[in-house]
Amino acid sequence: MNWIVENMAEGNGDWLRVRGIGRERFAGYVGDFLASVGYAVERSEATEPVETRMTCRLQKMSPALPPAAHSLQFRLYPTSGGAALVWEAPTDVPDDQRSRMDRFVREIEGHLTRAVATESHATAKVVRPADPHLPWTSAARSSAA
Repeated sequence: MNWIVENMAEGNGDWLRVRGIGRERFAGYVGDFLASVGYAVERSEATEPVETRMTCRLQKMSPALPPAAHSLQFRLYPTSGGAALVWEAPTDVPDDQRSRMDRFVREIEGHLTRAVATESHATAKVVRPADPHLPWTSAARSSAA
């Protein structure tokens, strides 16, 4: 089953992966961080395929976040030894908002890396795939080619 899920992931484009903890726990870290910066987070679980879906709506406005980040969607699925996080929405970020969105993405990555390492006493870690997939960056790459 994990082979099927991991091969499914190849086409879906992981944004981040975690080793050493499961999907539900990783979803908790993602949700806790987003709630702390002002998002209302809704989680739903599915069994076929096994995944967690997260829908996040910004309720506490922040000038640091671009309008494109007011509604976020993620999907998490199990991998052998951990879990993967797929960024599903927004899929397009206007050029004038891209620097703020990229900064927010780096903030999420940094927080998750620190939180997972701290809570697991460094037995688990967040890993960026060789080619992390964010929808707006792949769209920019394909239009430039």
